[in-house]
Amino acid sequence: MIDRSSDRPLYQQLADLLREQIKTGKLAPGAFVPSESSLMQEYALGRPAVRNAVSVLRQEGLVVSARGARTQVRPALERDIVELRAGDEVIGRMPTDPERRDLGIDPGEPILEVTRADGQTLILPAGTHHLRVSR
Repeated sequence: MIDRSSDRPLYQQLADLLREQIKTGKLAPGAFVPSESSLMQEYALGRPAVRNAVSVLRQEGLVVSARGARTQVRPALERDIVELRAGDEVIGRMPTDPERRDLGIDPGEPILEVTRADGQTLILPAGTHHLRVSR
């Protein structure tokens, strides 16, 4: 529920509710998020609060949207496994604009920079890769 007496902004409260629905599977991967109008009516909120809530979820990578298309819960991604070997180092960071364009990833998605023991460097989108230590 939206608590109008709370110090927490209304849009953050709506983002929290939608995030919980995504987390619990009520809004499953690939499902459409209710329309702005539906959310406005259901939670008695104005359009700016609804837009800000969806924007928060988009920045968190939980939903995707395109101009003229409905907002969807980010579809489940298949992850490529990258084996880490002794001496490899990994850092997580935000990509530069050229890296983001080269990798075709959305703004706000972090990358993994893997430096192999032999000096080779891999730049990988964090959302589509799973790191596993070789045994």
